[in-house]
Amino acid sequence: MRASVSTAQDLGMPAIYLHLLAELLNTIGVDEQDLLLRVGLDPGRLQSTDLRVSQTQASEFVTRAIIESGEPGLGIMLARELKLPLHGALGTAVMSSRTLGDAMELMTRYLTLRVPHLQVCKRETGNLAWYVVSCDIDLGPLHGFIMDAMLFGCVSMGAQLTGSVIDGLRIVRRGPEPAYFHRFRSQIPVPVEFGATENALVIPASRLSLPVRFTDDQLAASSRAQCEEALRQLTEDAGFACRVRRVIETSHPFPPKLARVAGTLFVSERTLKRRLQEEEASFQQLVDQVRLERAQDLLHSTSMNLSQIADTLGYADAANFTRAFKRWTGTSPSHYRSAPSRSAVTPAGQALATG
Repeated sequence: MRASVSTAQDLGMPAIYLHLLAELLNTIGVDEQDLLLRVGLDPGRLQSTDLRVSQTQASEFVTRAIIESGEPGLGIMLARELKLPLHGALGTAVMSSRTLGDAMELMTRYLTLRVPHLQVCKRETGNLAWYVVSCDIDLGPLHGFIMDAMLFGCVSMGAQLTGSVIDGLRIVRRGPEPAYFHRFRSQIPVPVEFGATENALVIPASRLSLPVRFTDDQLAASSRAQCEEALRQLTEDAGFACRVRRVIETSHPFPPKLARVAGTLFVSERTLKRRLQEEEASFQQLVDQVRLERAQDLLHSTSMNLSQIADTLGYADAANFTRAFKRWTGTSPSHYRSAPSRSAVTPAGQALATG
């Protein structure tokens, strides 16, 4: 029996995908900024390739996007925007593979990094390779959107890798053809067959030896190692504190109230505090960790003055921000900004570990 979205382990969704969807909504006349804010997401934070959005917030945003745009085919539209570099280390590893088969093997192993709860299983039947996509949770109305984005995105990315649409590639889809699909069929360069018992990419086995245009053995090895480390961290950092931190990192307004975060995660305030305590963490500690990291980034990468940074981080004035930064790091924000080597400044983890 599959778990539901609300009860499954929340591994988050890469923020960049929601940013792409927001840009897409803008092109079809939806006020994407207002929609993101109503879901409690900070539009400016979604452009990060490192951050992940809480799965519950990602689901709410996608659901509202489909309803308010009146476009159930958003997943197909998003698939066209999915360029390989946007997929982080996995995209780099795939691009630097030697063959299409190598690239598909990487996708099969590391898909969880990009789309949690989806799995790809390869099987060979005669001269065909079937890459069957399944899901271990009940996605409800999001199922069609995610499968559209995943399967049709793979068609586009296969063309990016090899230089042209893969000859003989086809898609099979579980269940009947949705009513909206006829509007997109002419835009999809491969056959799509509905009424199957599973969702899959079907590729002639001979095509798996096609060379990838961007082959780089050294980059392939290093990026695959990054994928391994990212997968390890993702599965290890699946505790409740990590889920709370994800909500804090992308929240608008910032910092979020405890009650807002608890509601997003479908728990009571008391339960949130208790579960954090069980992991030797606290809500304020997580807020301060995110605040410090964002402060360091803003001091390092922008010309914002201290009052502007203080306002961004939710402080009443620059003086309160300066006192907090000194407490965390032992130095002032101005000194940190002017220091020739910021590696000498106490890292966030050490600064906040003692309270």
